[in-house]
Amino acid sequence: MIEFFREYGALLWEGTLETLYMTLAATFFAYLLGLPMGVALTITKKGGIAEAPRFNAVFGWVVNILRSLPFIILMFFIIPFTRFLVGTSIGATAALVPLTISAAPFIARMVEQSLEEIDAGVIEAAQCMGATRWQIVTRVLLVESVPSLLRGLSISLITILGYTAITGSVGAGGLGNIAFRFGYQRYQKPVMYVTVVLLILLVCIIQIIFDIAARKSDKRNK
Repeated sequence: MIEFFREYGALLWEGTLETLYMTLAATFFAYLLGLPMGVALTITKKGGIAEAPRFNAVFGWVVNILRSLPFIILMFFIIPFTRFLVGTSIGATAALVPLTISAAPFIARMVEQSLEEIDAGVIEAAQCMGATRWQIVTRVLLVESVPSLLRGLSISLITILGYTAITGSVGAGGLGNIAFRFGYQRYQKPVMYVTVVLLILLVCIIQIIFDIAARKSDKRNK
């Protein structure tokens, strides 16, 4: 075991850091897109504070179509766009483009679901007090849904973490790339087993952290 980590320890550490970089950065950029998309889906639905049924229907279809694209197909399909943005289609930074585009519509639906859990009475009270739409969104919808949004964030992180393993098989780096190169191409199964264990540990850590954060932010637990 000691000999194994002497030989592969540095490689596995680098792969773990690359995986965390792709996961965290892609999640950040995906939320920059997905959060306003989810808000738009919520407030423009029938009975929403900015009701626009036609827009909601069309935009909802766009989100659904983007969600339905298998990640690996999307990754190859947007290679020209990825090269245009970052100058290459290989490496951890290049992987952020398909990861972000794939995760954004998924996050939009997660956000929409979280916001729809808010009691309509709270929104009506804010309207009666003269709150603007922007104030209702920022001070009521988003604030009241923090516990649910945090749970959604943990799901998003874990989902994107899984996607990074796929990007690793096409040269994006990270633990997925190590598992593919050493476990699949070179038949060094111990390396592949360790990468699987590391991925499982990352998932468990993410889940624990955000479960605690969600419980602490939930007013019902205070």
